[in-house]
Amino acid sequence: MRHSELTYSLLAVVFSLGSLNCSCCSDGFCLAPEDCLSCPQGYYQSRTGQMTCLPCSKGTYTNSTGSTECQSCESGFYANETGSKLCRPCLPGYFSEMNATGCESCSQGLFCNSTQCNKCTKCPGGEEALTTAATECTPCRPGMYKQPEDLLCKMCKTGYYQTMVGQESCDLCPEQHYCPSPDVAPIQCPDDAFCPPGSTAPQYCMETFFRKSGDHCVLTPLTIFLLVFLSLIILLITVIIIFRRKKKVRQVDPVRSPLLRKEPFSGQEPHPPYGITWDREPVYAGW
Repeated sequence: MRHSELTYSLLAVVFSLGSLNCSCCSDGFCLAPEDCLSCPQGYYQSRTGQMTCLPCSKGTYTNSTGSTECQSCESGFYANETGSKLCRPCLPGYFSEMNATGCESCSQGLFCNSTQCNKCTKCPGGEEALTTAATECTPCRPGMYKQPEDLLCKMCKTGYYQTMVGQESCDLCPEQHYCPSPDVAPIQCPDDAFCPPGSTAPQYCMETFFRKSGDHCVLTPLTIFLLVFLSLIILLITVIIIFRRKKKVRQVDPVRSPLLRKEPFSGQEPHPPYGITWDREPVYAGW
């Protein structure tokens, strides 16, 4: 049995024998009308003339006797039981605020590498804490980066690369190189391809029809020849069609020509009229 519990039991026996007049005491409680006992560590009594002491609540403590009140645990400490004589420090990776009954683990991206932490710290640039209750930070892997205000490492953007660990930024893939993966060093661009800054793959001209010339694509000789030849063919077909249309307009069909004329040919009688004329007498057929 602990000393405080033994003292408390003895005092209870004394009270049961009739020594209950504690008006002489300023605080704590009486052993006899002319004598007072102080509350033990972990207990307090703020009122006069009381028969018992009260245990400190969770999150508070007192490490002295005769206390009239308990003190709150400071940040970085905790008390998870009543009647505490002292507060316990939080372990690395954990923290607490004032009057805490327990410690909380550092969240992802934060760490604490010592005891008695009142808060967790953000990892510096280029480092991260991937687990909760972390006691240290780990560097960002190749192809990743983290700025000081970020919590976790990020992958480099497309067209950027980073081959080192623990970096705060990524580098743009240089001209005449391409970066297929952010954790791979830039690769030299082929001679027949284009690689502007930030390229992830080489860019080629269309084979057969185009070729590289400086920083752009130009037509190949074969393409130029095909275009010229095709243009000549189209021009020739157009000329033939126009010529045939003009020739067809000039030629007139001899069978249809008399019908197209408005006046009869000279020396030729006009065509007799059709039907019956009014200046002739009708001819009657006999019965």
